[in-house]
Amino acid sequence: MKRALCLGTFDGLHKGHIKVLNLPLGYSKTVVTFALPPKLVFSGKRELLMSFEDKVQSLKDLGIEEVLTLDFNLVRDMSPEDFLESLYKKYSPALICCGFNYRFGKGALGDTEQIEEFCKQKGIEFMIAEPVKEDENTISSTLIRDYIKNGEIEKANNLLTKPFSFEEEVIKGDARGRTLGYPTINQKYPEELVKLKFGVYKTKIIIDEKEFEGITNIGIRPTFKTDFVIAETYIKDFSGDLYGKKLRIIPIEFLREEIKFSSIEELKRQIEIDLKK
Repeated sequence: MKRALCLGTFDGLHKGHIKVLNLPLGYSKTVVTFALPPKLVFSGKRELLMSFEDKVQSLKDLGIEEVLTLDFNLVRDMSPEDFLESLYKKYSPALICCGFNYRFGKGALGDTEQIEEFCKQKGIEFMIAEPVKEDENTISSTLIRDYIKNGEIEKANNLLTKPFSFEEEVIKGDARGRTLGYPTINQKYPEELVKLKFGVYKTKIIIDEKEFEGITNIGIRPTFKTDFVIAETYIKDFSGDLYGKKLRIIPIEFLREEIKFSSIEELKRQIEIDLKK
């Protein structure tokens, strides 16, 4: 079967990415990507919208047969011409597709016009995905990151093919929630992901493929401070030992910002209010 190469970082897999991946029938779809978006490499920031493992699985769920992960350090100094020639020699594509703003090669000098000209020379079909807009905004990973940083998780999830989420191991906490009557689980917030606005969220929790409702505090817990960003979750209608298990947390609604409480009783009252919401 003829091979189609889909070029892009595909961080978060939003509605705009779907246009890049939506190819004609008759092609074996291969995504060419990086473990970390080049923009984040140069900025030094770790603000991914999903883990690399989640990205690969999500791409396969969308019908991608193969995900080729390039080592950015090996190609960052390639000229745009050499980059395209290397893809051609290695993968012999019959079709290349990318987004309207795809850049590549040393200094990000390569653009879609250069890919189109290359494809003409090699007899390769070329497709370019035009921008997808929502509420007059062009959908992009940058826009979605901004929504997440501002606590606008519903807006972010509306633009993604899957809701923003993270999966981490349950670690031991100080068991204070039990004394309040609301036992909680603790997870370190993934360092590589974009930071959610600190505060309390209505969440879905996936435990052994079963879905539960709950509330999750994301932050440093100003009343009982931690030295790392922590996700502390109360799971409704669940009891059991979860230490050491990996659970997925899906934030679906921002309820309030983090608050420093003057007493345990004040904290307990606020938890009751959060649960009623």
